Amino acid sequence: MSKPAGNQGPPDEGVDASVLVAARRAKLAALRGEFGVEPYGHRVDGLTELAAARRLFREEAHLAFEAEPSKETRAVAKVAGRVMQHRDLGKLVFLWLRDHTGDLQVSVSKAQVPPGVWEIAKRLDYGDVVVAEGPVGRTQKGEICIWASAVEIHSKSLAPPPEKFHGLSDPELRYRRRYVDMYANPETVRTFALRSRIVASIRRFMERQGYLEVETPMMQPVAGGAAARPFVTHHNALGIPLFLRVAPELYLKRLLVGGLPRVFEINRNFRNEGVDRSHNPEFTMMEAYQAFGDCWTMLELTESLIHELALQVAEERGTGAGSGPILPFGELSIDYARPFRRVRYGELFEQSCGFPMEDEAKVRTEAQRRHVPDAAKKDHWLLVDLLFEAHAESLIDRAKPTFITDYPSAISPLTRPNRAAPHLAERWDLFIGGMEIGPAYTELNDPDVQLAKFTEQLAGIDEEAQTFRTVDEDFLEALRVGMPPAGGLGLGIDRVAMLLADQPSIRDVILFPLMRPQ
Repeated sequence: MSKPAGNQGPPDEGVDASVLVAARRAKLAALRGEFGVEPYGHRVDGLTELAAARRLFREEAHLAFEAEPSKETRAVAKVAGRVMQHRDLGKLVFLWLRDHTGDLQVSVSKAQVPPGVWEIAKRLDYGDVVVAEGPVGRTQKGEICIWASAVEIHSKSLAPPPEKFHGLSDPELRYRRRYVDMYANPETVRTFALRSRIVASIRRFMERQGYLEVETPMMQPVAGGAAARPFVTHHNALGIPLFLRVAPELYLKRLLVGGLPRVFEINRNFRNEGVDRSHNPEFTMMEAYQAFGDCWTMLELTESLIHELALQVAEERGTGAGSGPILPFGELSIDYARPFRRVRYGELFEQSCGFPMEDEAKVRTEAQRRHVPDAAKKDHWLLVDLLFEAHAESLIDRAKPTFITDYPSAISPLTRPNRAAPHLAERWDLFIGGMEIGPAYTELNDPDVQLAKFTEQLAGIDEEAQTFRTVDEDFLEALRVGMPPAGGLGLGIDRVAMLLADQPSIRDVILFPLMRPQ
């Protein structure tokens, strides 16, 4: 169907934006002045979602109406949506509306609506928010539509729409103007709706396991719970520095001391560090702690949770669960069948470097050979961890969820050492699709050992880091009161959403990711 000259569809890329804005403002003035219409709407009751309105169509009712037009047999619906396309054919105007459930055509016939409604329908622009009401039928070409008896404008769009009808395509513009991305690209709405269902399912799962959801401080006087650079602020009334939390861990453990046996929190963490495909300075984590559990308790919990979420997504997509299920993530097909794979940290290190991680001389030589900065001076276990991250992690099968177990104790300061091999920690990290999804620990609850670990962690750091990495004396006092042995878990919600929604970047699953100012 060709578009007659002068009708407002998606603008050509060559048209100056100021011209488009001026044309829209002229229509705004005409609506108010010439037609007495308030173009920013009012309350509307009885709306039907577009997908539901489409389902109201009945062929037999439409045929009965065509046979006897004086007798209306079709269902009537009142719908609202944003205009995605506009065609004026003289005596007919066709609108394609979009809401969060999909698209639906609205057909306006000059002969069937009052003159004022017709004039409004002719002057609508791509991007306007409208309400239309009428019987659900179909066009001569077989398109299901609403044959409007009424059309109202409820928000006049003054901004030029995306440059292409099929959607806002530039990734940076999509993140900066998410509100446009969402209406221009229906897949974006589906992704965030899926994310919301994933988070809701996590909450239901944790509650079924007997965990209590809690909230702990987002601003903390000590930046604890993770070795990460915090965002620093200042509380004027108290005259003290505060830190946006890097992790809720130390507060959640205080709740175990207080007598709560199983707690979890889903909320934001903030780390003043880099931005890339899988990192955003503000991100969502779930942390969970179980008194009298350990890291293996957390492993069973996490494996069950991730498997259940994958089953849910497979069922929603109608792909069938099978033994897996198997879900796409980019070029990968990830098999979520239980049990997940388990590999020891030391095994991967040795596969990568050709010698055991305990061999200090070879570790230092290898670090120097691979040009690790200050390899001659750095702590042995720090070098082990740097070599592991740079070379051993790439050996993990990206298509199979894998628990890496038995991390070195020296790089796990909040974790209980393995009693049979104290240089190893009772800790694992889960990797899926080439990303770390989250760690778990058998929590350290000996206050004297914890103080020593804190002190060891602070040794050798520079003055800048020293300003925020301090010993949390109140947390140590809580441990002296007595914390039961426990298992603890941290799960990256954004990365879980990336995997299950098959999105390549963390920015695709965060509604408003951090962007450099324009």
